[in-house]
Order: sequence, then C-alpha cells, then structure tokens
Amino acid sequence: MTDFTNRFQVLKTSYKQLIQQKNELINEGNGIYNRYKNPVLTAAHTPLFWRYDLNPETNPFLMERIGINAVFNAGAIKFNGKYLVVARVEGNDRKSFFAVAESNNGIDNFKFWEKPVLLPETDDPDINVYDMRLTNHEDGWIYGVFCTERKDKSKLEDTSAAVAAAGIVRTKDLKSWKRLSDLISYSGQQRNVVLHPEFVDGKYAFYTRPQDGFIDTGSGGGIAFGLSESIEHAEVKEEKILDPKIYHTIKEVKNGQGPAPIKTDKGWLHLAHGVRNTAAGLRYVLYVFLTDLQDLTKVIYQSAGHLIAPIGEERVGDVSNVVFSNGWIADEDGRVFIYYASSDTRLHVATSTIEKLLDYVMNTEADGLRSNTSVKNIYSIIDKNKQLDEFEELFN
Repeated sequence: MTDFTNRFQVLKTSYKQLIQQKNELINEGNGIYNRYKNPVLTAAHTPLFWRYDLNPETNPFLMERIGINAVFNAGAIKFNGKYLVVARVEGNDRKSFFAVAESNNGIDNFKFWEKPVLLPETDDPDINVYDMRLTNHEDGWIYGVFCTERKDKSKLEDTSAAVAAAGIVRTKDLKSWKRLSDLISYSGQQRNVVLHPEFVDGKYAFYTRPQDGFIDTGSGGGIAFGLSESIEHAEVKEEKILDPKIYHTIKEVKNGQGPAPIKTDKGWLHLAHGVRNTAAGLRYVLYVFLTDLQDLTKVIYQSAGHLIAPIGEERVGDVSNVVFSNGWIADEDGRVFIYYASSDTRLHVATSTIEKLLDYVMNTEADGLRSNTSVKNIYSIIDKNKQLDEFEELFN
C-alpha cells in the first residue's frame, strides 16, 4: 500500500505540474506568426484516471493499464469563452479516438474533459477515426468531419490495405454527437474533407481531396470543392479542383485543406498542408491561400513556399519531418490561434492575426515555379532596399 501511495503521489505531482505549466513565447520569428516553447498537448496530458486503474486491490503495482501513444491533429473552436480542441488521441493499440481539451487562453493549461468522445458508429463500423475538422455552420450546428478508416475488403490478403471516407457528426455542445451518413463522392477515396461554414446557393459546400488509394492521390489530386443538397445524407456529385498539386513545389506529392477557412473582407483565408518527397521520406508543411468571397473555387492569392515547417524537436516523432493542422481559431480581436501537430506525436500552437496573415498571403511573391524567378524576386527586394538611405549600412 505504501508503494502504491508513493507512486500515485509522484504521478499526481508530475501531472499537475505539466497541465499548469505556463507556455513561453519564442521571440525570434519571421514577423508572420509566433511559436511557443512547449507543446499544448502530449500523451502525458491525458488524465491519470484514463490510463491507470486507481484501485490498489486490482492494480497493486499501479501499472498503466491503457497506454496513450500520442495526442495530435486537433480541430479547434471558441466555445462559451473557452478555447477548445478536439484532439486525435492514439492509444498504444494504434486505435485513434477524439477527446476534447479546453484552455482559458488558448496557449497553455489545456485540460481534457472527463471522458473522451464516444463516437456513434454507422452500420459499417469504423476501424479507426482521426483528424476531425470542426465547422460552426450557419445552420446552427457544429459539425465534425473526420476520416474514417475501414479494411479494404477487396484485398483481404493485404492486412494493411484500407479505405478512407469522410465521416460526419454534429453537435450543439461537443458532448452529445449525432452521427450522419458518410459523405458519398464519385472520385475515389476521401481524406482531408472540410465543411464550409456557409451555405452556397442554398447547399452545403465541402472541400474535398479525391484520391485513388488510401495513401496515394494518384494522377489527379489537390484540394477540390463540391456541393451537396443534404447534410444528413451528404453527396457530392461533382468536384472541382481549386488548388492542384504542382511539380517541384511544397505540394508536389499531395495537398489537403486544413481547417475550415476564415472569412475576411479580402476573401476566404485558407490553411492547408503540402507534401513533397525527399531522400528521407515525405515532408509535410503548412501554407496559406486566399479565395474569392463570391467564387469559392477561385484562388486569388497564394504565397510561395511554406508558412510553417517542422523545426528542432518538432521534426522527431512517430512520423518524422511533419507538421499538420486541422484546427485554428479566429478570435474576436483578430488574433488567430493555429493548432498544428508535429510528427504525428504532439500538438502545438502558433499565434498570428488576420491582418498579418492577409498581409503575408497578399504581398509575398507567388511561386514562380523556376529557380530563375526565385532569384529575380530576391533581386527585386534587394533593389528596393538599396533605395532606402536609412539602411545603407547593410550594403557596405
């Protein structure tokens, strides 16, 4: 009993210190956004009473009975004055599930709600679920669109073959969830599907990512857009690619919508991920683009290169060299909280503002698609700076 009690006190003290730890702003940056020293959620942030049987009679050695491997890719929403994330939690058994954590300020002291989300199933049960995007829709519901993974029954001999589809749930309080039918489309498998927050021509609008297989996008791919008459039985009959993957860019292998876009007076602001191949494997980064307020399929601005890429310890984890985001919050004062995961292991936050992100996406050069144009862009900014007398010393 003494060993049990001592061990519990150590666990409790460590856990309390972790969830009460203040986050520190990293001052060096690019002027576009700020990073923070600590992740906002990790596997260690999950409550002790999820992982441990706390009865000394049935768990005399106080062993961890349910192991948590990672906490990452989280949808996000401001709700009742709190900053909430619906995180992907992955157990040691490789199964992912969703859990809500809240913070008063959006950058630290995130605490999980008492129980994770018990997601309703369809007649064809999900084997795995992950990466929920939250949309506060003008119809009055909060929707969660997520990836549901099931075994590819046409390839029974291949135990890793899977099929991806877009599952849909809705809620009013993030506690009681109603499962709707999975999205039907006619362009192969679907991942990274996001519901637009407003009706378009009286219909529900989706950002999709059609792909040939569970991993490979195939010869097509890119962020697409389509409409559905219904949300209870969502069906997108036609999809239009609005942001294609492009050779020798950050999105040459595949790309996908992050969270639902933010409406601004200049257009719809999008956050997306792009994937390219390297000698060390796939590299995931985040980028932004702006679409027209009326024609949601028209990209009017897109900055060259990435907005956020993994750095330092962010590059190490279960799937290395990856940043991924499916959640951000635009606050009433114009601040933007970007929740991004690193290497499929932990969740971070970066902060910016609508004003800064619009300045960045509208005034940063687009990708010229050739080395020559990249150098010419550098020449252009050099020539502009040389005309500024107050910075003449930099050229001497």
